[in-house]
Amino acid sequence: MGSHNMCLFVHVFLFLVYAFASDQYSQAQRVRAPSFMFRSLYSFGDSFVDPGNNGYIQTFARSNSPPYGNDFPERIATGRFSNGLLFPDFLAYYIGVVTYQLPYLGPDIDLQDSVTAVSFASATSGFDPNTANKTVSLSLSLSLSLSLRLNPHSKLPKKFNCTLIFYIQNAIQMWEQLDYFKKYKARLQKKMGKKKADNQIKQALFYVNAGSDDFAFTYFKDGAGGQTTQSPREYERFLRPFILQFLQGLLDQGAEKIAVNGLPPLGCIPIGITLLPKNPTKSQVDNSPRKRKCLDYVNDISKDFNALLREALEELQSQSPNTKITYIDFEEPLLRIIQNPFDYGFTEVSKGCCGTGLYEIGILCNQTTPVCANASKYVFWDAAHPTERAYEIIFNSNVAAIDEIIGS
Repeated sequence: MGSHNMCLFVHVFLFLVYAFASDQYSQAQRVRAPSFMFRSLYSFGDSFVDPGNNGYIQTFARSNSPPYGNDFPERIATGRFSNGLLFPDFLAYYIGVVTYQLPYLGPDIDLQDSVTAVSFASATSGFDPNTANKTVSLSLSLSLSLSLRLNPHSKLPKKFNCTLIFYIQNAIQMWEQLDYFKKYKARLQKKMGKKKADNQIKQALFYVNAGSDDFAFTYFKDGAGGQTTQSPREYERFLRPFILQFLQGLLDQGAEKIAVNGLPPLGCIPIGITLLPKNPTKSQVDNSPRKRKCLDYVNDISKDFNALLREALEELQSQSPNTKITYIDFEEPLLRIIQNPFDYGFTEVSKGCCGTGLYEIGILCNQTTPVCANASKYVFWDAAHPTERAYEIIFNSNVAAIDEIIGS
């Protein structure tokens, strides 16, 4: 090959490499809607939405220290239960509001900002009034057995029947989040004037993501596999009026556009796989790598709840013709990722990136806990919450539903 041809080949090769790299990079960028109509985003719910409110209350359910925030701008542990951005952060950027949402209880809320994203969410909150202040127990023998598995030469006793009990107190219940929003609205009216403040709320998108912790902490008692006496269907029907009451509360405060998240496939959440029996009729738990599969009977609960939620939203929509209420699907996109991980660039689907990935959440995922080398290869950051990359894919799967709200 002549020097000219060789030079041409190198140029073409480098161009193709650059084009491929640029395409790969662009796919990882946050997308924006072709047109904007919202002035604000207000979000409510649990740890899938909380950007740091729990860091300002007395609770163990917080994530405002490393390694949380490992991939957030400037590697700040804001209180998000992830390595980076959450679903509503992608949503805020997409609808043209701001780069990411702020916690209502934080110091950075500026009432002068006419374009903003404020979250009232609180980790471990739920529609069930009992969920937010639940006593959570975690068997210490589990931690010891995991330690022994990682270090077979450990001098820790082989059997240790102790239970660590801690309290998740003062999580902000859903009705309290609504009350905070009422106070926020009153402050806006005082600062801007009633007409301007009401117009801002009218042009806002309201996002709600709750229900997961109702099952994790209340239905499956303490996350340890002991169910309530209610059947899943009975508990779902029990939650229904609380859901409708909360959404009606938003409508009463002037909300006209509401996006409501369904449950994720709870049977695929790592800590659920770790703690819950593989079969609902048995108490056996098997965490050998080959046995760490999604729990179908738990996923069936998610599917049934989401069907009930859709029906409830349709009912509320029919009663509120001047509003738009849209369902956001977490279940199907996350299941697709878990069932076809390599199609999305993932290599680990049943464990979190933090620690062993089997049980570390919140204070158990801390500065002394080792983390995986590349979180974007993991679907889950800790034992309960997706990575930023997983959230991005889930968000992109819901763009059509969000565009429907924008166009309504």
